[in-house]
Amino acid sequence: MPLQSNISYTASAQRTIRMEATAVAALEARIGADFGLACDILLGIRGRVIVTGMGKSGHIARKIAATLASTGSPAFFVHPGEASHGDMGMITSEDAVIALSNSGAVPEILTLLPLLKRLGTPLISMTGDAQSPLGKSSDAHLDTGVETEACPLDLAPTSSTTTALVMGDALAIALLEARGFTADDFAFSHPGGTLGRQLLLKVRDVMKSGSDMPRVDPAVKLSAALLEISDKGMGMTTVVDAGGQLIGVFTDGDLRRALDARLDINETIIGDLMSTGAKRISTSMLAAEALRIMEENEISSLVVFDDKGALTGVVHLKDLLHAGIA
Repeated sequence: MPLQSNISYTASAQRTIRMEATAVAALEARIGADFGLACDILLGIRGRVIVTGMGKSGHIARKIAATLASTGSPAFFVHPGEASHGDMGMITSEDAVIALSNSGAVPEILTLLPLLKRLGTPLISMTGDAQSPLGKSSDAHLDTGVETEACPLDLAPTSSTTTALVMGDALAIALLEARGFTADDFAFSHPGGTLGRQLLLKVRDVMKSGSDMPRVDPAVKLSAALLEISDKGMGMTTVVDAGGQLIGVFTDGDLRRALDARLDINETIIGDLMSTGAKRISTSMLAAEALRIMEENEISSLVVFDDKGALTGVVHLKDLLHAGIA
């Protein structure tokens, strides 16, 4: 079979995107009373949201369940075929079911309808036909129908699965806002990912403190300060007085200036070379915010103080990188 030209590939892709975008845009006018009813149902249940669908609709249903679960609406996917062979026991009267089927006539889902009615489990459907068996049996019907699939044969689920996915996102976000779901709540659902680390990790979780924090007395010689910097591996050291109060920092930039001036490292004291304008942050600051401050000021470390104003530690860029913040 001869290969198509790149122009044909491009035209096909653009046509598909255009058709699916048109299908999604048509959804906005369909958001009405039934959408509000669906939200009320999902907010009012004491159990969980069960999302189900066959074939390609099943793949979309899994994604919708995952989105709901990560945005404050506990949810999971149940395969309709498996539900007829034991998994129906996963659904209770305190739950609500969202069923996806473009035709609204998938046998595996229709088999479940009498069982859901018997349980008294609320049913929300996403179909392309409100008069289908599934649509008519629902407590709330969400119209995700399309005029035609993006597939030129009008067979492969393409536009219809896209509209179902978008409708699911619309539900999830409406519920998120209604619940007052916060960034901290979202992070709690994503503790192992980059998003979770950015939203949960505090400076106190990554900073170096105690004996790991580089510190020297202002009277020590530069040579001794360099040993402390090398030992702690942070490219800098704090300079503290006898009471443990910060009076300055000495960084690799200060060292370069000292070497350029040809100062004697065995005679010059660190108090004469330190910088006194160190950037300070609190232990309770988000680690991601500390990274932003470093990037904006083009520095690699920050001095950390607790809520009482006491020097507590130092956080270095490499600590943030190791924690997966950047």
